[in-house]
Amino acid sequence: MNHFAQGTEAAAGDDPARQLLDAVRTSGPTALAELLGDQGFLLVELATQPSGLFSPAPGSSSQYSDVLRRLHEQRAAMDALEMRCIVALADAFREEDRATADADAAQEPDAVEALEETERRAERAAIRDVSMRTRRSPALAGRTLSSARRLVESMPVMLRAVAKGQLSEGAARSTAASVAALTPARREQVDALLGDRLAPLDGCGTEQWRGEVAAAIAESDPEGEARRHAHARQGRSVSVRRGEHGMAVVSARLPAMDAMKIRKRLSLEAERLRASGDRRGHQQIQADSFVASLLGLEDGIDRTDLDLGVIITDRALLNPGCGDLAQIEGYGPITAEAVRAEVEDGLRALTHGAEESLGTDTAAAKLALRRLYTHPTTGELVAVESIGRVFPKALARFIRWRDMTCRGPFCNAPIRHADHIKPHAAGGHTCLDNGQGLCAFCNDKEEQTAAVEREPDSSGHRVTWTSRTGATRETGPVALTSPQVEAATVDRTADPAAEPATSPTSAPASASATSPAAERAHGHAADQGHDQADDGDPPHVTDPPGQHDVPHGDDPHGVDEQLPRDST
Repeated sequence: MNHFAQGTEAAAGDDPARQLLDAVRTSGPTALAELLGDQGFLLVELATQPSGLFSPAPGSSSQYSDVLRRLHEQRAAMDALEMRCIVALADAFREEDRATADADAAQEPDAVEALEETERRAERAAIRDVSMRTRRSPALAGRTLSSARRLVESMPVMLRAVAKGQLSEGAARSTAASVAALTPARREQVDALLGDRLAPLDGCGTEQWRGEVAAAIAESDPEGEARRHAHARQGRSVSVRRGEHGMAVVSARLPAMDAMKIRKRLSLEAERLRASGDRRGHQQIQADSFVASLLGLEDGIDRTDLDLGVIITDRALLNPGCGDLAQIEGYGPITAEAVRAEVEDGLRALTHGAEESLGTDTAAAKLALRRLYTHPTTGELVAVESIGRVFPKALARFIRWRDMTCRGPFCNAPIRHADHIKPHAAGGHTCLDNGQGLCAFCNDKEEQTAAVEREPDSSGHRVTWTSRTGATRETGPVALTSPQVEAATVDRTADPAAEPATSPTSAPASASATSPAAERAHGHAADQGHDQADDGDPPHVTDPPGQHDVPHGDDPHGVDEQLPRDST
């Protein structure tokens, strides 16, 4: 029994559960953590070592149905508890940071930090802690905190419905996101209206619930529709998610009219082609027309050439059966077969000199082949170094290729900055070993965490993140190739610090000059034609020495809206 519950045994006629409940409330969050720990231990043991617990017997279906019902009830209560806990955690960080700022101000009155800056730092620290504790990306953790705060502070009926299993956690967060543009008073009105409709909507689907939420919002604030639409339009975005077997999902958040026009346009084109004898499916034609229209392959739109880095091993290029995956910059791993055709077309043109006869419109003119080397035991790209504070373009690009996506724990956002793991102001070197690719949010790591440190004794480039409450997570780059037993010979005169390397990998991209120092360190690095923000160079090169690599003026949450959106 937990120490907080000792002595709470009920007297005759008293409810033991009520006694325990009162004890937890009196003892505080530590008691709740202990109670949940004991319960979690039992549930984990039952889930991993059930023995005969889940061996169905005739007539046991109702029993398992009861278990499922109880599990749903418990999960619902846990969801509501998590929302309250996340908000309390953020408030605790705020109070602690305010106390620290007040203490600093007492010592140095001229160095008083603005209240807004204190609040911002506390909020970002809370988001980081939620991300690391719950294995959510920082973007999702930020949205979860915002939704939870609205539910806890302004929507008690919806929060109670979540706790009782009347409303799913996803639907509640979606509702909280929908009322983001409303004032707290209006949110309370929407909360009451939806509460009155819970019973008749008990079996409704997601789309029907969204419609009821929209109706409740319109009823509570009919004059604010134009303002809400203008607010919602600010969230226009396009995202790409990795699919299976070399496919991807492109999503666009658009005004409803524009979205419906696009759908109608694609549908009509599919119907026209089907009527003329096209044997492709309706959805296939829509997808092909979508690609052709955007890439300028029809309707008189000029052809659009895109600069895209692809990393593929020589083995995969020449022998598709070897099993090596290719890597697309900003996307991640993909089957080599999905990119071989485009790469081979360009190589064939180079081999036969087609670029000379066809001019600049040939694939060869758009393909540059560079050599990259991987570590024999980890499969990671290997090192170069610079003496400057800001990572040079070639080195920043090399970091982006090595890390592929943001190296923050559970973060899937595109890389926006080449970051010093040990800050430059603290003596950190501008080198591959001390560099990692981060999004704009995670680049503020010094303000969010207790420590972010390179693991010098680990195999490969491992970085340990420690939150302010002690949660630790270790991150590393994606291995671009499978570890090899025999290491290929490397010219040590080029870079004495370089690691042994395997066979070179090839990265087709737009041709450009690469610095001699970078080429000595890692063969030929493909030079991309991206703008500064996309090639990993921090856009704040005019910062005075000593500042960490934090982008100025960035929305702490908006930068990661390219991540796959949840129901909010």
